[in-house]
Amino acid sequence: MEVKKDETKVFGSFIDRTMKIIRQHYMQEFRDSGLDVTTEQWVIIDSLYHRDGQSQTELADGSFKNMATVSRIIDLTCQKGYTSRVRSESDKRKQRIFLTDEGKDIYKKLKPTVDQLRRKGWRGLNDEDYQDFLRIMNTIFDNFKD
Repeated sequence: MEVKKDETKVFGSFIDRTMKIIRQHYMQEFRDSGLDVTTEQWVIIDSLYHRDGQSQTELADGSFKNMATVSRIIDLTCQKGYTSRVRSESDKRKQRIFLTDEGKDIYKKLKPTVDQLRRKGWRGLNDEDYQDFLRIMNTIFDNFKD
């Protein structure tokens, strides 16, 4: 479908609306689980579970969040005992972030809930839909990245 020069698509509202309802469902399920974790904290915990010992910069890049936000999230997860900061041996100015045993337990307890929510979100959609979704979202991202 060709978009006319003067025609605009209001895709931002749809993205915002969708993210808001997804975040609400995640937060409700997390609260129902009795675990003190936000969706932002989950993103960091999940990233560290798959690659522990990342720097704050790597976590920010991987989560598409700014450094100040990631720093705040790490502060909170450290206070809760889910993560710890360890000064880098090779560069004392840098710190690596690690999941604690409690952080790993949180991941294992919430992962089935996250998987269930992801399945719910993709109900009625197939692999081709997912590939189309990724292509569209990446194209929109790239259009604004430049």
